[in-house]
Amino acid sequence: MNEMTASEIISPEEKAEIAATACRLATARTKGELAEIVAREAGMYSLADLQVIGGRLFLEVDALPEPYRRRVRPFFQDQIFGAHHRLLLMHRSGAFRKERNPIRDRETFEKFCTMIPEGCFTWDEQAERTPFHYTPKHRLFYYLMAAFTMFVLEQPGHPVGMPFPGGFSVEDRNGTYYCLIRDREKEVFFSICNFCPAKQTEENAPPVQGKIRGNITGA
Repeated sequence: MNEMTASEIISPEEKAEIAATACRLATARTKGELAEIVAREAGMYSLADLQVIGGRLFLEVDALPEPYRRRVRPFFQDQIFGAHHRLLLMHRSGAFRKERNPIRDRETFEKFCTMIPEGCFTWDEQAERTPFHYTPKHRLFYYLMAAFTMFVLEQPGHPVGMPFPGGFSVEDRNGTYYCLIRDREKEVFFSICNFCPAKQTEENAPPVQGKIRGNITGA
């Protein structure tokens, strides 16, 4: 079995809590409203939770081959913890109260929110062999940061400059973003690539070699 669900080990209350969070996200009509909701949800994570998330990220990236591992690690860290830092700074400055622009592509945003509950309970079985208790709540944090990045900042889910095997990277071409794997994760329903504002890189793009998808690194 390549995949497993956490529904067998997580209580119905915890599952309902994640579904309720996704519903709260979906109520946002503006980017400012969404950012405030994300900031409140992220504020419920303790330092211990963030340490678990960081530990999981370290292990996932550590499983990648060198020299790719060394090149890509800072981008994955920025994807999660860089986004969290920016979220906190903007929230504390009051920037979100002034943001009244509507969320881009409402249909895609609502599909993203609908995906979150099931996405939090699906992961790679092999990646679960960790020395700490990683839960769907920790996976939810990943989706919260993706919601902030893709639908508030309107930036790619994977940071600009992030390299992929084969020499390609996420690009910013005068404000329009391009990504090699934007349209290549459609069979993976829980991948954030399916909701990303980046456009698919087409020119001379070879097939993506190797697996870089995990609970944090590539979904």
